[in-house]
Amino acid sequence: MERKIVLKQDILDALYSVGVSKGQTIMVHTSLSSLGFVCGGAQMVIEALIEAVGNEGTIMMPTQSWKNLDPTTGVHWEEPEDWWQLIRDNWPAYNKEITPTNTMGAVAEMFRKWPGALRSDHPARSVAAWGKNAEYLTVVHDLSNIFGEGSPIGKLYELDGLVLLIGVGYDKNTSLHLADVRADYSGKHNSIEHSAVMENGHRVWKRYETLFVDGEDFDEIGTAFENAYPIHKASLGNGTIRLMKQRDLVDFAVRWIEENRK
Repeated sequence: MERKIVLKQDILDALYSVGVSKGQTIMVHTSLSSLGFVCGGAQMVIEALIEAVGNEGTIMMPTQSWKNLDPTTGVHWEEPEDWWQLIRDNWPAYNKEITPTNTMGAVAEMFRKWPGALRSDHPARSVAAWGKNAEYLTVVHDLSNIFGEGSPIGKLYELDGLVLLIGVGYDKNTSLHLADVRADYSGKHNSIEHSAVMENGHRVWKRYETLFVDGEDFDEIGTAFENAYPIHKASLGNGTIRLMKQRDLVDFAVRWIEENRK
């Protein structure tokens, strides 16, 4: 496929064509490379998003730093097992002002330090938000309640927010984890996780329990969702953008999980 060039106006035109407008609260997932050559890179995408929703709107993105998990979970698959204890003892404690994202993409990595953006406190599964509802969405992000009620994703549901996929599929759609929490299925279980955090001025390797999720069926859920609901789509460069109501997605996914997941 011929690589296309994407200008800021192209991004704005695509956003408006799928229904992005002033005052909306939107969870955004992006893959810059999937779009082709974006002139201005991540900066242009963020500027276009903020211009589209305006000062009364809100943009939220995942800024996860999941390398700050125990090596037994597979996050340090490239390192030998005899290093694992050294990693546990020395991985830097999460600092929302400093800690980089892990594989969240160039847009999310720039967005976490965008002027006015706020970042949540979860050491492995943080989000960042800018705009009217940014503080509400990020102010509480409990260690054990990563994606449930009262989490940033749960609060987006309360606000009747939207989900925007820019060049990515449903395997990157974090809102589906709220459906994981709400659905009742036989294989549902918790797991023990660990992350480096600061407590009382000291770095500690913190143990916490949370719902086990892996997202292996998220693309399948996405296909079924799009067969059941009208999704607003538009081409952007070499990629596709999709806008959907988060409540529609989560409510559908709860039903799908309960009917299909073991």
